Amino acid sequence: MPILLRLTLLLFSCGASATFERPVAQFEHEALGTWKVKHFQGRTQYVQVRLDGQRVLKASSNNSATLISKPIRIDLEETPYLNWSWRVENQLHGINETTKDGDDYAARIYLASGTNMLSSSSKAINYVWSSNQPRFSRWVNAFAGEKVQMMAIRGATDDISQWQNEKRNVYQDFINMFGDKGNEHKNRKAYRYINAVAIMTDTDNSGQAVTAYYGNIFFSTK
Repeated sequence: MPILLRLTLLLFSCGASATFERPVAQFEHEALGTWKVKHFQGRTQYVQVRLDGQRVLKASSNNSATLISKPIRIDLEETPYLNWSWRVENQLHGINETTKDGDDYAARIYLASGTNMLSSSSKAINYVWSSNQPRFSRWVNAFAGEKVQMMAIRGATDDISQWQNEKRNVYQDFINMFGDKGNEHKNRKAYRYINAVAIMTDTDNSGQAVTAYYGNIFFSTK
């Protein structure tokens, strides 16, 4: 095979296998001023700190609920995979997360399809660090109902005070949670775009206290 042809095929192969990443949160370089803040009760404290040699986001909640969000349009056809790291320092005890009294989470990543993430027309997925649900179990949010679906990515049996790295195919999760529309064209029309990403650590319903850390968040092609 001619050398030029071999080089061309090699470059094509490398390009085809490369992973493209779309950053959402880069706490090493990004200030929190780019995020919107919504207080529901009290004030969960979000501060950037250094931990294990990296700059991360620390969330401290004491009978409080504060959501921080970033409007960002993500094309799930191009970058369907959400990647993030997180850790919690303690669990919440004696709660049932499927009820309003127990709708608290040490850590969660919130993805919304609508331009207004809290509107009744917006569908959303919450990836949560659960305190009492089995890992990868799903349920509807106790306050928002069917339009907000919850999934336990981590749970009570996972080690605390240790970083966990996660990856989810968000596009496929939207199809699984909100229903397959019957063909790929209809699924793309319904679930192709994410318009906001949020972080939330809250304990307002249980009145407890918890600390969590979040690392960088990004979408990728694979």
